[in-house]
Amino acid sequence: MYQSWLIGLVRNRSGRLFGTIAGVALTVAFLACLGAFLQSSAAEMTARSIAQVPVDWQVQLLPGADIAAVEAAIRSAAPATELQQVGYADVPGFEANTGDTVQATGGGMVLGIEPSYLAQFPAQVRRLLGSADGVLMAQQTAANLHVAVGDLVVVHRHQAPDSSVTIAGIVDLPNADAIFQAVGVPAGAAPQAPPDNVLLLPMSQWQQVFGSQRASRPDTIRSEFHVKLDHHDFPSDPVAASTRATERGHNFEARVAGAALLANNLAARLEAVREDTLYTRLIFLFLGAPGAILAILLTLAAAGAGRDKRRRDQALLRLRGAKVDTVLRLAAAEAAVAGVGGAIVGILLGAVAAHFVLGLALLRSEAVTLLGTVAGVGVTLSLAAILIPAWRDARGSTVAAARRSIGDLRAPFWARGYVDLMMLALAATFYWRSAANGYQVVLAPEGVAATAVDYTAFLAPILLWTGLALFVMRLVGAGLRRGRPVIAKGLRPIAGRLADVVAATFERQSPRLTASVGLIALAFAFAASTAIFNATYEDQARVDAEVTNGGDVTVTGTSAEPASQAYDGLSKLPGVTAAQLMQHRYAYVGTDLQDLYGIDSTRIASVTAMSDTYFANGDAGAMLADLARTPDGVLVSQETVNDYQLSGGDSIKLRLQNAADHQYHMTPFHIVGVVREFPTAPKDSFLVANAAYIAQQTGSAESEIVLIRSNGDPARVARAARSATAGWPGLKVSQIGDVVALIGSSLTAVDLAGLTRLELIFALGMIAASGGLMLALGFADRELSFAVLVALGATPRQLGAFVWSEAALAVGGGTFFGLLAGALIAYVLVKLLTGVFDPPPEALSLPWGYLVVLVVTATGAGLLAATGEAMRSRTHVTEKLRGE
Repeated sequence: MYQSWLIGLVRNRSGRLFGTIAGVALTVAFLACLGAFLQSSAAEMTARSIAQVPVDWQVQLLPGADIAAVEAAIRSAAPATELQQVGYADVPGFEANTGDTVQATGGGMVLGIEPSYLAQFPAQVRRLLGSADGVLMAQQTAANLHVAVGDLVVVHRHQAPDSSVTIAGIVDLPNADAIFQAVGVPAGAAPQAPPDNVLLLPMSQWQQVFGSQRASRPDTIRSEFHVKLDHHDFPSDPVAASTRATERGHNFEARVAGAALLANNLAARLEAVREDTLYTRLIFLFLGAPGAILAILLTLAAAGAGRDKRRRDQALLRLRGAKVDTVLRLAAAEAAVAGVGGAIVGILLGAVAAHFVLGLALLRSEAVTLLGTVAGVGVTLSLAAILIPAWRDARGSTVAAARRSIGDLRAPFWARGYVDLMMLALAATFYWRSAANGYQVVLAPEGVAATAVDYTAFLAPILLWTGLALFVMRLVGAGLRRGRPVIAKGLRPIAGRLADVVAATFERQSPRLTASVGLIALAFAFAASTAIFNATYEDQARVDAEVTNGGDVTVTGTSAEPASQAYDGLSKLPGVTAAQLMQHRYAYVGTDLQDLYGIDSTRIASVTAMSDTYFANGDAGAMLADLARTPDGVLVSQETVNDYQLSGGDSIKLRLQNAADHQYHMTPFHIVGVVREFPTAPKDSFLVANAAYIAQQTGSAESEIVLIRSNGDPARVARAARSATAGWPGLKVSQIGDVVALIGSSLTAVDLAGLTRLELIFALGMIAASGGLMLALGFADRELSFAVLVALGATPRQLGAFVWSEAALAVGGGTFFGLLAGALIAYVLVKLLTGVFDPPPEALSLPWGYLVVLVVTATGAGLLAATGEAMRSRTHVTEKLRGE
C-alpha cells in the first residue's frame, strides 16, 4: 500500500513532493554551511590567537631560586619548543655625546638576551638599522639621544660606575607591553606603559655590566624564562584550549611554589578568545538566523501549498474505508520520503557550497555530529509540515470537508492580535535601548579586541525583519480586499478587459496572495539587508586599511633616516598620481610622550581619505581648513582631551625635540579641534599639527613618512618603491592590499566576508524559490480552476490574464516592499554592529549590481512559473476535471 501510494504521489503529485524536498534541502544545506562556518571560525580563532602570542610563558625567578630546577619544572609541566633566559636591569638613565651636545634620558631598562633569542622569538624584536648582533637600542631611545649605529652610549648604573657601550643596531619592540609586564601582580596593578628607554645587550655582556649592580642593588635586577610551548596538541575549540592552557600553568605553579612566578600569556589570550567566540554567535544571530528562518518558512510553505489536495485525498480515502491511523501513516510516509530525500540532497548541496564558498570540507569525520543534527532538523521539519496538518485535517475529515473551497477569508491570528505592530514596537524599543546606551557588540580598547554581549540587542533586527513582513502582508491583504478599483486599474496593461474580474478573484484569494507577497518580501529583505551590510563592511574595510596604512602605498622612516630623502624618486614612479610628506615626531603632553603628526592640511586629502568620522565635529573639510588658518593649531585626540580636560581654543604647551641641540623645548600651540582617527596614527593618544610650524619650531623640515596615491595596482607601485628605496635600509614600504588582508583575518572580522558570501548565494536560491517555486506550487494547487476556465472556452490570452497578473502582483509587491525593508534592516544592523566598523561608515553602501541580480532572479523565476502554468493548463483538461 505504501509503495503504491508513493508511486502515485510521484506520478500525480510530483510538484508538491519535489517542492517539499527542495525546501528541506535548502534548509539543510544552509544550516549545514552555517554550522560548518561556526566550527571553522572557532578553530581558526584558536589557531590564530595562539600563533599571535609572542611568548607563551614568562617565568620570573624569585631571589634564591634554583635556575636549573625551575627550567626542569617548565619542561615537566608542558612540552616547550623554545626556552630562553632574559635578564632585566633597571638603570637611572642613558647619556650620549653627539657632536657638540650631550643628551641624557631618564630611567630605563637594559635587557640581556642570548644571540639565538631573536630567531626563537622573532615577534619580539624587529631590526631597523645596523646589525642584529651586539648592542641594540630601541628606536625611541635612539631618537631621544640622537644616536646612530656606531655611536657610544653611557649607561648609568645604580650604586656602580657608569659603563659605555657601542650601538650595533637600532630596533623596534612591537610587543613591549608583554616584554615588560609585571609578573605575579594583581590585574590593574602593573604599569600602564613600558619604559621609554630600552637597551638590549648580549647576555654575556649584560652579566658582566650588571654583576656589581646585582650585588649592591639586587632589587633592580631580575631574570625571566621566556617559553614557547608546543601547540600541536591544543584542541581547536577555544573553551577546551583555554582550559588546557590554564591547567598546564597551574601544574607548573604547583611545581615551583615559592621559586618562580608565572605570567601565562597563552592562557590569558585564549581566555579572551573564549569570550570572542560570543561574537561569532552574534554574527550568526544577526545575519544567519533570518536566513535559517526563511528557509524553514519556504519549506513549510512548499509543503502547505498542497494542503487542499491532501484534504481531498484524505476525504476520498476515508470514503473508501480507510481509518484515521492509515491516513496518518500514509502522510508520515510522504513526510519521511520528503524529509530523508531533502536531507540527503541538502547535505550534498551544502558540501558543494561549503567547498566553493567557504573553502571547507563538510563531508569529514569531524562534522558527523553537525550533519546528523541538520539532517534530523530536515526530517523533523518535513514531518511538521506534512504530518501535523494531516493529523489536524483527519480529525474532521468529512465529505463536506472535501468540498470546502480553497481559502479562508477569516483573518489569521497574528492579524487579529496585531502581532506585527507589536513586533515593530518591540524592535524600536530594543534598538532605542541599545543606541541610547551607546552599545557596541565589539569593543577595541587600546587596540585589543573584546566582546561585550547584550543578547537583547540582536532581537531588534529579527523582530524588525519579521514584523515588517507581517505588516506588508497586512497592507497587501487590506489592499486586495478594499482596493479592488485601484488594483483593476493597475492590472489593465496585463489583463486588459478582464482586469476587473482578475481583481475580484484576487480579493477571494487574498490569504494565499498575501502569504506569497510576504514570503517574497521576507526573502528580498534578507538578501538585500545582507548585501548592503556586506558592501558597507567591504568599503569600510578599505577605509580602515587606509587609516592603518596611511595611503595606497606608505614609505616609513625614522628621524635618523627620514623617508623624505627618497621623496623625489618616489613621486616620479610609474603609477603614482600623488605623493605627500608627513612628519612623525614625538611630543610631551605633560609627562606623557605622544605621537605628533605634521601635515600639509590643504593637500593631505590628495593622497588619503579624510573621512568626516575622523573628526569630532563630523566635518573633515572644515576641520582641516581651520587647521590651515591657524599656523600654531593642533588637533588633539579624544583620549588626550579627556585625560587633560582640554577643549577647543585652549592654549597648550608641548615639548618638542629641537634638531640643533636634541633637547625637548616648550612650544606653544592652540587647540583647533578633536581628532578621533588619523592615517597611520595609533588608536589612543596622538596629535596632528601643521608641518611648516613643526619644522620652524624644531629646526628640521625632514619628514619621516611619504604617503602615495596610485592609479593602478598598489602592489606594483609598492614593489617599485622598494626598489627605489633599496639604498636606505631603514625605510619600510607597505601597501594597502596587505593591510586589507590583515584586517580581514583579524579576530573581530571572523571571516565575515565568507559568511556573507555564503548567505548572498543562498539568498539567490531563496529568492528563486519564493518567487518561482511558490508560485508554481500555488498554480498547481489550482489547476482544477484553470481547467474549468479552459473548458468554458477561455483563450490563452484570457487564461494568461489570471496567471500573469498573479505573478506580477506577488513578485512586484514582494520585491518593492522587500527592498525597502532590507534597506531599513541593514541600517539597523550597521548601527548595532558599530564595533565591526573602524571608523564607522558615514552612509550605507548599496551593491546595485547584486540588487539588480536579485530583481532579475525573482522576475525570471516568476516568469518561468507563470509561463509553465499557462502552457500546462491547456493540457489534459479532461483528466483534471475528473480530479486525477
